[in-house]
Amino acid sequence: MSDTPTTQGAGPTAAQQPTLPGGETAEQALTRAQTAAQAKRLNEAAGICNDVLAVFPEHPAGMALLGIVVSMQNDPERGIDLLKRAVALQPNNASWHAHLSSMFRATNRIDEALVSGQESIRLDPNNADHLVNLSLIFTDADDRDKADACLLRALGLKHDHADGHLAMAQNLLARGDFQAGWMEYEWRNETEAGKLTMPPMTSAPWNGMRIPNGRLLLVGDQGYGDTIQFARYISWAAERVQEVVLGCSEEMGPLLRDLPGVTQFCHRWTDVPGHAAHCRLSSLPYLFNTMPDTIPAPIPYLKADPARIAWWKERLDLQLPTGLRRIGLAWTGRPTHPNDKRRSMPLESILSLAGAGPAAFVSLQKPMPARDLAHISAFAHMTDLSAELTNFGETAALIENLDLVITVDTSMGHLSGALGKPVWILIPKAADWRWMLDRSDTPWYPSARLFRQDKPGAWEPVVASIRSALSEELAKPFHRA
Repeated sequence: MSDTPTTQGAGPTAAQQPTLPGGETAEQALTRAQTAAQAKRLNEAAGICNDVLAVFPEHPAGMALLGIVVSMQNDPERGIDLLKRAVALQPNNASWHAHLSSMFRATNRIDEALVSGQESIRLDPNNADHLVNLSLIFTDADDRDKADACLLRALGLKHDHADGHLAMAQNLLARGDFQAGWMEYEWRNETEAGKLTMPPMTSAPWNGMRIPNGRLLLVGDQGYGDTIQFARYISWAAERVQEVVLGCSEEMGPLLRDLPGVTQFCHRWTDVPGHAAHCRLSSLPYLFNTMPDTIPAPIPYLKADPARIAWWKERLDLQLPTGLRRIGLAWTGRPTHPNDKRRSMPLESILSLAGAGPAAFVSLQKPMPARDLAHISAFAHMTDLSAELTNFGETAALIENLDLVITVDTSMGHLSGALGKPVWILIPKAADWRWMLDRSDTPWYPSARLFRQDKPGAWEPVVASIRSALSEELAKPFHRA
């Protein structure tokens, strides 16, 4: 839902209000603050709100807007406190309850999120945004029937609600209802975030048709993990066209540019040649009518450069003792990922793995969080390799020299699975749709084993389960070929 509140009906009219220093009313100042917040000028917005509250300490709209702004500045607990105070003063503002529910959800306080979310609907039953927001909370609470009911109502009220369609897609795909799920998943391109993934295109959107004398541009439009997951379809697309140009981030080039079917790789839009049609990589499962039992999985479908594999082998052979399993670790993802707070953790949270048995640990983190440097030495033989992991080709070559990768839900899980390496993935709750529901395996990556949270934010039991499994693994006889 929107990150900024409405202030309609939030206080007395301008004519009734005393003015701030300079003659501006509180309402006028908060309108400026809201404009600043919508433009992501958060410090400016917070400053205006604080100026209002300095004169009117109990101004509910000022508290509400400041609460949302400080939450956007990564202080959700203070945001919750401010919004609760605003709601106590003025309990009938549905928008504030909806924002409060989102903050509770972000801090894994699901029961409180449900109460606030349901109150927002009681106060404003025909608000599609609030219904979509409540559906996400029901999904976290494992009540997917109620989540679906909220989404169907929201889409009935607003047929083109892109975020509602995307939420529906994620629920359908998680259940394994791929036919309906892929159809709804196409709406991701109409969300505000999705619209920013590609510039205006002058070529035709590809519908899967054969173009024997034309060039197709395939675009890695989502995160690194998604690009890796959907790269398996590139060869299928190449069979239907004369040439495939692959466009994605520069870091992906060494890994993907030599895939079968790729005739040219570009990481800048200005380098893309003329082409007859274009398609997002993430649309290929839909175009190829993928079902859970028809996911193309010729594992491995990605391969590292043999010369780089040999280089890393020599490097690890010199650095690590012989006779020990080599365990790769990745514990935090890209901070800009919308779900990063749920999926990532500090290295300190998995320290118990260091004592699971005799092993040599290898860091796959790039970048290495500064907060974690002090804990690296707890893991036998582990050093910071981030400066040498210059692209995904290098990381793939390193992973080829490991015996097991343990990772949170990041691109390292996808990369290891695509290479056919044993990989254990820590899955948050609610899980991303691609990991489906209540299973410890995945049809996307046969070499992966999933370790799931039972409730949002509860990593301790997951880490304990992985430590137990790792102890069993390390106790088995082992000989490096």
